[in-house]
Amino acid sequence: MGELREEQRGESREEQREIALTVNGVHRTARAPGRRLLSDLLRHDLGLTGTHVGCEHGVCGCCTVLLDGEPVRSCLMFAATASGHEITTVEGLAAPDGTMSPVQRAFQECHGLQCGFCTPGFLCTVTALLRENPSPTEDEVIEGISGNLCRCTGYQNIIKSVHRAAELSSELSSGES
Repeated sequence: MGELREEQRGESREEQREIALTVNGVHRTARAPGRRLLSDLLRHDLGLTGTHVGCEHGVCGCCTVLLDGEPVRSCLMFAATASGHEITTVEGLAAPDGTMSPVQRAFQECHGLQCGFCTPGFLCTVTALLRENPSPTEDEVIEGISGNLCRCTGYQNIIKSVHRAAELSSELSSGES
């Protein structure tokens, strides 16, 4: 009589699915319910806690990761739909030897972060932005980061960071680093 059914304890009998994906260049697998969010799979099942969850509605951009190179809100995506795809999280932006990417370096140099909670989402968003548009104008930068919210800064250093990242990327591609 004192036992609760699984449904009453908040557990479901939902079937576990095998999810296979490439995360930061490494093939990974996990078993998870079909309704597990990609953000939860990354953080809780794979231990990649750099992906932050802020609003859980896709508004703030903190959970942004790259899916096959394109920015997506991991809090809005089921992990099962990412199966077979390549995910890049903030942990995967640096080189294998730990050398920071131009975007990471620029955010550090230009103080484009404060508390750091929104930073992983900004870094992934800006990485994709600069891949698509290596030399954005001020308006293009503002438009490009408009889906990410920061509660600590006035965005000026974030915008400076994007322009600096574009410079650093240009220097690297022309061999001036």
